Amino acid sequence: MNYAFPPAPVVSLDAMSSHPFPVNRIFCIGQNYAEHVREMGGDPDKTQPVFFMKPASALVQNGSVVPYPPGTSDLQPEVELVLALHKGGKNIPADKVEYDYVFGYAVGLDMTRRDLQRAAKDKGEPWDMAKAFDNSAPCTAITPEFYSGAVSRGKIELKVNGDVRQSSDLSDMILKVPQIVHRLSTLVELKPGDLIYTGTPAGVGPVVSGDVIEATIAGLEPLTITIG
Repeated sequence: MNYAFPPAPVVSLDAMSSHPFPVNRIFCIGQNYAEHVREMGGDPDKTQPVFFMKPASALVQNGSVVPYPPGTSDLQPEVELVLALHKGGKNIPADKVEYDYVFGYAVGLDMTRRDLQRAAKDKGEPWDMAKAFDNSAPCTAITPEFYSGAVSRGKIELKVNGDVRQSSDLSDMILKVPQIVHRLSTLVELKPGDLIYTGTPAGVGPVVSGDVIEATIAGLEPLTITIG
């Protein structure tokens, strides 16, 4: 087929010994750790986790230099467990998720222009420009589920220049992996190739040009980026 201009190349992530994983969409969940809800000024007993999206083109490969984005003076990284789906559907039963729908797991960063997010919240506006900007989704290669097993607990941590900023356990997530996929599938039809960033623990804070960010989750490939 002839297009008006050449289409964008397929966005993909490495997947250990498997073929590269083609990425369809990136979904994210916010407010999924109680202590992070509190540090953002919310009440976890009254706050429901919220879904938002990033474009697949926002993905950044492990080991990259990430340019400091325009329009902000408060760039903040958020370490997150990332789910990679190889099967989609609507109204997916929670008890079928981990072994039937999840291809594998990765470590990701939800890069956030926090000042823009605060301004949007104050005005009741969408978070898009605070979350869905260029290079806002660094991610490691995917560890297939047949290597890792279902990932439901384990240390999740973020360091900046070697100093620990965030440290928690995946078991502290409010919505666990099966509930995240189930709830999201009641809102949209999930597709093979979709990624889901599952939320971040407390301890978020700003980074500046030159900072080295290390994000780790027990049993998965570590993520390292440098802010350019």
